[in-house]
Amino acid sequence: MNPIAQHRLGQGTWYMGEDPAHQDEEVRALQLGLDLGITLVDTAEMYGEGGAERVVGAAIAGRRDEVTLVSKVYPHNAGRSEVQRACERSLARLGTDRIDLYLLHWRGGVPLAETLEGFEKLRAAGKILAYGVSNFDTADMQEALRAPGGKAIAANQVMYNLRRRGIEFDLLPWCREHGIPVMAYSPLESDRREQQRLFADPALRQVAARHGATPAQIALAFLFAQDGVCAIPKAVQPDHVRANRAALDIVLTPEDLATLDAAFPAPKRKVALDIL
Repeated sequence: MNPIAQHRLGQGTWYMGEDPAHQDEEVRALQLGLDLGITLVDTAEMYGEGGAERVVGAAIAGRRDEVTLVSKVYPHNAGRSEVQRACERSLARLGTDRIDLYLLHWRGGVPLAETLEGFEKLRAAGKILAYGVSNFDTADMQEALRAPGGKAIAANQVMYNLRRRGIEFDLLPWCREHGIPVMAYSPLESDRREQQRLFADPALRQVAARHGATPAQIALAFLFAQDGVCAIPKAVQPDHVRANRAALDIVLTPEDLATLDAAFPAPKRKVALDIL
């Protein structure tokens, strides 16, 4: 079974683990999310150069079996031998013997076939249970699927939110056709100014008022309404963690979706993949 197929909401950890003074707060936020049933946790060796993985390891200690754990490998560590060592380092920081889903963070100079061979070796050893990719556009996915081991790709993690709907033109339909879930990072934008622009949108605020919700919750609910999509917002404040979980209970009506479509139209042509 695909490790993330049953998840619509996860916990992101980008920018966690960068300041030891915030570690306890970050750990508590992730633990609160687990308490609320948000059991998918996404991290990467890049985040805080391993710091985020250490935060996650502290948060899931004693609760590993509750968690669907996702981590990502740097492209320069994705060679058939290098990826074995990178995975072992991630496992040590995470304090676990397995990663549920291990992703290539973005394409680099290592041939895809070599990375997939390394992933297959890790899976055979039980170090990872499944593998996938991140920041892959449609042509990348097509190439990956043709490579040996490519048909086992279990997810593609890309930037996707109400203001950045480019993947809806071809990538998202292609992933659905091939049964590959999409993990939406930065589902509420990442830049503070861009996030404020999103939340200030009159149409989004109108839909939020109908549901007695916040604009952020409606922006998440929009993603939850998309088949085959799981959103992974980062939250450190307890109120934000609770609000993210509450957004799962919002069911947008056809009228709501039409309002959002008018304000944030889906693309009518191929556009470049948004990448952070």
